[in-house]
Amino acid sequence: MDAVAAEWWKLRSVRSTYWTLSAAAAVFVFVLLLAFQMAHIWDGLSVERRADFTLRPLQELGGWAAALCLAVLGVLSVTSEYRSGMIRTTLTVVPRRGRVLAAKAAVVGTVALVAGEAVSIGSFLGTRLVVGDRPFPDQGASIAHDLPDFAIVGASVAVFALLGMSLGVLLRSTAGALVSVVFLWHVLPLLVFQLPEPWNERVGSVMPGALPGQIAGRSADSSIYGDLLPPGAAAAVMLAYALVPLMLAGFALSRRDA
Repeated sequence: MDAVAAEWWKLRSVRSTYWTLSAAAAVFVFVLLLAFQMAHIWDGLSVERRADFTLRPLQELGGWAAALCLAVLGVLSVTSEYRSGMIRTTLTVVPRRGRVLAAKAAVVGTVALVAGEAVSIGSFLGTRLVVGDRPFPDQGASIAHDLPDFAIVGASVAVFALLGMSLGVLLRSTAGALVSVVFLWHVLPLLVFQLPEPWNERVGSVMPGALPGQIAGRSADSSIYGDLLPPGAAAAVMLAYALVPLMLAGFALSRRDA
């Protein structure tokens, strides 16, 4: 617990933490502003055009962007220590490197989980509140029916944060880890989407962004991802995205000098 408390203090002591969390909060505010705009546009549309006007992509924007913001937080939670030399002090005080990594993962993962759920669920509930009783064609289900889906998306934000933290340990470079995170978060899925069938759907089904929808049992017809995995397998793959890089980071941390 002392190691966890120390990691919590370090995370709170750097400005990058507040900048990344502020960016995630700004995305939430931006989503609400866009919801107001969409509600205004809806009021001026004909009945025929309203049938093609959906709200779901906007609701998903919050969790999608929060994943990048908290992945950046995960990267900086490690690379800032290497840049300042604080990592040497940390490993002197807590010689067991596995314990240091576990404490850092617990703190980063918890912060990312709370922030991810707040932005993802907040975007869903906030947009529902803004549009009121306007009958958007993709909002016919009850809040209780759609809420678990957005909760899963919020949980996936923690996976991205742990992935970013692990890449920070492995690469020990802020630029390198951030480029890798952005590549996995957005660039790689676009490249996979261009693969010939059926490989685009097969590989797209195991992309990080595809997993929350498959865990919730939702079709990926309107996205660049695939939906071939059953919910249990998708949950296992999501867990692997967090744990496998973390295990590799622990091995690298134990074998290298600070």
